[in-house]
This record gives sequence, C-alpha cells and structure tokens, in this order.
Amino acid sequence: MMLLSIDLTFLLEKAVLISAVIAISLVAAMYSTWMERKVAAYMQDRIGPTRAGWGGLLQPLADGLKLFMKEEIIPNASNKFLFVLGPGLAMMTAMMTSAVIPWGKEIHIGEKVVSLQIADINIGILYIFGVVSMGVYGIMIGGWASNNKFSLLAALRGASQMISYELAMGLAIIALLMLTGSLSLRTIVEQQSTGWWYFFKQPLGFLIFLVCAFAETNRTPFDLPEAENELNFGYHQEYSSMKLGFYLFAEYINMFISSALMATLYFGGYDIPFVNDANLVNSWGVNAVAALQIAALFGKIFLFIFFFMWVRWTIPRFRYDQLMNLGWKGMIPLALLNMLVTAAWQLYRHA
Repeated sequence: MMLLSIDLTFLLEKAVLISAVIAISLVAAMYSTWMERKVAAYMQDRIGPTRAGWGGLLQPLADGLKLFMKEEIIPNASNKFLFVLGPGLAMMTAMMTSAVIPWGKEIHIGEKVVSLQIADINIGILYIFGVVSMGVYGIMIGGWASNNKFSLLAALRGASQMISYELAMGLAIIALLMLTGSLSLRTIVEQQSTGWWYFFKQPLGFLIFLVCAFAETNRTPFDLPEAENELNFGYHQEYSSMKLGFYLFAEYINMFISSALMATLYFGGYDIPFVNDANLVNSWGVNAVAALQIAALFGKIFLFIFFFMWVRWTIPRFRYDQLMNLGWKGMIPLALLNMLVTAAWQLYRHA
C-alpha cells in the first residue's frame, strides 16, 4: 500500500511538471510569433501588430483561433493517414526534447523535494539527439504524403540539410563531452555553477553548435525547405488549419528548445551569473532561489530567441549549394579540428 502511495505521488508530480513544461513551450511558441513581428517591425522602422489587445498581445490568440476555424482540406491524391501523421510527428518530437532539460535545481513543498526536471537520465544528450533525428520524419512524411512535387522537393531539402548539419553538431558536442565527462544535462549545469561556463572553454564549439541549430530549426538563413520564391511555401504547402499550425508551432518550439539547450550546455543553464547559489539559499530559501534560477534560464533563452530573430531580418537566405558547402566543407572540418584540439588539451592536462 505504501509503495502504491509513493508511485501515485511520483506520477502526480511528474504529470504536473510535464503539463507545466508543455504549457510553457506552447505559450513561448505562441508569443515568439508576436515577438518576431515586433522585432521585424522595429528593425524595419515599423510598428508591428497593434490591433488585437494592448500592443498586439492578443495577436497570437487571434492567429490560433483563425487556424482552428479554417477549413480542413486534405488533397484527394494524398496519402491521408501519412498526411495527418506528418504534422503530428513534427509536433511530438519538438515537445519530447524538453523532457531532459533542467529548468531549475529543486523546490520544497512541505517535506517533499521536487526536482525541476522531468527526467534526469544519464544519457540526456543522446536522448535529445535521438529525438531530434526523428523530427526529419515529420518533414519527409508531410512532403511525400502531400503528393505535390514542390512539397516533396522541400522535404528532400529539409532532410538533407538536417542530416548534414547534425554531423557537425554531434562533433561539437563530443568536444564538449571531453570536458564534462557526463551526458547528463543536470551534471553539466552543476559543473558550470561551480566553475567557468563552457562557452569560455569551447567558444568554437558553441559557434558551430549555434550555426547548426539555425539549420536544424530551418531558420533564416537556412530556411531552404520553406523557400517561398522557389517552392511555393515549402513542404507544408498543401496543409491548412491546425495541421499547418502544428508545423509552424513545431518550428517555434524547436527554436525555444534549441535556445534552452544552448543556454544549458554553454551558458550555465539555470546558474545565476556572479552569484553564489549556496549563500543565496541560506538567506532567501530554496524556493525563492529556484524561482530566480528559472528566471535566469529564461532570460538566457529569450536572448537566444531574440538572436534567432535578429539574424532572420539581417542575413539573406543562402543558395542551396552554399548551404551544403558550408555544412560539409566548413562546419564539419571545423568541428573535427575543435574536437582534436580539445582532445590534445585534455591529454596534456592529465599527462
């Protein structure tokens, strides 16, 4: 009976945490669309959305309602099951990556200690790469099932782009793992909270990871799968209503999770800069410090999201041959060099 009670408490705790992370990810994706319009307007000396709510704050809700209310259209020549599966798979893989990210250290509810991480597994980075590699299936299935040549070409572009840049991203992570000695994201954050952030030890690795994150999320200047002037809106050309909404939401959720991952791996995660967390706990309490840690992590995330948007409205889209040349002849050799230099440095340190 006691075991059943413990299991129910654990399941309830995880269910609440999962629901909170899903809600935060969806809200972040919704308001990233508003933020993108405002950032673009500011950079182009415009105002941006202002009609729906104060400062246009209700514009994402209006857009979501529009997608819900639009007519569902499934082309007659499409594979209907796969046509529906594609956007669902894209959305599911985007949401699953948040499971291993530590959003804070812990909070105390009475005598109960609750970890602010859905799953602290010792292969957290491998889990993220495994889930991210599944995301390409959502794009490929959607493009192929549409029975549209432009959608298929865009899906092939997206798949080759993601596979190419995953190699360089993986090599950059291998160099980081030589320093951390662990695949657990919480362990990596704790190491940075007691020392230097890994950005200062792996600046080239971070730059490679950042560029590959742009390619993985199909953001400008790597948005070749959605090149409207070439491919008529890309792999989701035949989609409408919330199926289209799922593809668009998945892109913004991927941007949010990529920002959280970069903050976690290279910028200390929930570590509060220039502050000794242990001393702060003694004076403020565990829960107050946890709130500050969450705020610190989200501050870093929003800075990265702003950078994603800044780049979109600053740098023009690459040609496809330039994209592939950069991936295979630029990013991968740089990542290999970074890995070899890191390995040599580690051998020298421990010799």
